Amino acid sequence: MSFPEHLSPYQPAALAILRIITALLFIEHGTQKVFGFPPAPYAITTLFFVAGIIELVGGILILLGLFTRPIAFLLSGEMAIAYFMVHMQIDFFPANNQGDGAILFCFIFLFLVFAGPGSWALGNRQRRSQPVRPQA
Repeated sequence: MSFPEHLSPYQPAALAILRIITALLFIEHGTQKVFGFPPAPYAITTLFFVAGIIELVGGILILLGLFTRPIAFLLSGEMAIAYFMVHMQIDFFPANNQGDGAILFCFIFLFLVFAGPGSWALGNRQRRSQPVRPQA
């Protein structure tokens, strides 16, 4: 068995760690826009405040692993919109417009749409508790 094959059993846990760390970083962006902590280096407009609520609530749901796929789809779209509305207006290149984070969040959330939450997700508990019905 090759080295990568030895790592395969850990894939659900690694996916969960990616989901949890991404959510914690995303929640920080939401608290920055909603509660002013940490202090934002820009003015918080109504649009930023609404984005902050989406980031805060969506980040918490992703962190918990609840409704991961639909919430990740919503957050991926929000980050795509944020990139084109805010970062792209500054400069074309992500290294110059500070849009690297928005791009990474967009594609990590898009990945979660297809991959699901991994292990350690509260959404997984709901599926296990449903009774198994025999097939006819």
